[in-house]
Amino acid sequence: MLETTIRSKMAQKDILLMTHIVIGYPDLETSFELVRTMVEAGVDLMELQIPFSEPMADGPVILKANQDALAAGITVDQCFDFAEKIAAAFDIPFLFMTYYNILFKYGLETFAERMAGCGLCGAIVPDLPPEEADEYLAAMNAHDMAPIFIYAPNTTEARMRQIAEHGKGFIYCMARKGVTGLQTDFSEQLGSHLAHCRASTQLPLALGFGVKNRADVEFIKRKADIAVVGSQAIRILDEKGVPAVGEFIRGLR
Repeated sequence: MLETTIRSKMAQKDILLMTHIVIGYPDLETSFELVRTMVEAGVDLMELQIPFSEPMADGPVILKANQDALAAGITVDQCFDFAEKIAAAFDIPFLFMTYYNILFKYGLETFAERMAGCGLCGAIVPDLPPEEADEYLAAMNAHDMAPIFIYAPNTTEARMRQIAEHGKGFIYCMARKGVTGLQTDFSEQLGSHLAHCRASTQLPLALGFGVKNRADVEFIKRKADIAVVGSQAIRILDEKGVPAVGEFIRGLR
């Protein structure tokens, strides 16, 4: 169970790290080496993004990675095969991240069943609110997959509690409005937002959208449980290659 694994890791570390890759960017071989490098650098769990043509929550860096992977011909079935390969090779929790159209076209029951068969732990689907997720939740629960839901900065505490009733594993907290990869102000206001998030759920909290360096990770300690690093790792991959991503990850804690 994802939450149990996360809590076990939380007992050993003051902050966990979750990274994000786009499967097939820049190609499947590099994606595998990127996962290997991140795991060896100490990442605790990882999002594997199935590329989508309109990734509405993603900023320019991850958007380009999605577009390039799709242009190279990556398919959903290849993403499942990739996920199965890495889940067997590396002993950390892996989750899919993608958008609802992918699940809808694939079939929700089939998607959840195949996730379980691949050894994944859950999924993050940013454009699927819990009010519209009955079929998805039933399929995920039937296969012991964790549906990860999101708190935005403007989510009311009442709605946070409502969302938490449906989530499992952890809650993903957005550090700010907008898309991934832009500048985030790690300030008292963000600390207050995380305090409201903490009061609304017993699940562990992950914070993403703008985590770029060790100072950001230090800020998150004792306010949330997991720091999520996405766009910055892909920027470093683009500029300096896979080994530099490992150096970057090791320097975050």
